Amino acid sequence: MFYVYILQCGDNTFYTGYTVNIEKRVENHNAGLASKYTRSRLPVRCVYTEECSSKSEALKREREIKALTRKQKQALINGY
Repeated sequence: MFYVYILQCGDNTFYTGYTVNIEKRVENHNAGLASKYTRSRLPVRCVYTEECSSKSEALKREREIKALTRKQKQALINGY
C-alpha cells in the first residue's frame, strides 16, 4: 500500500509527498532527514492521508494535489 500525505509545516505551509509508511516518514521529516523544504520549517504534522494501491497511482495523485491552490488543499484536508 502507498500513501499520499499532506504535512502542515511549522510556518503554516503545506508539503505533499508519498510513502509506504506514514509514521516513519513524518518522523524522518521532523528529524530533518526527509525533505529540504520541510527541514527549515519544523516541526511538521500530518494533516491528510490518502491510500493508493500502486506507486504510479500515488505519484499521479501527489502531482494532482501539488497542483491545487492552498484553498483547495485546505478544503481537501477539511473533507469538502
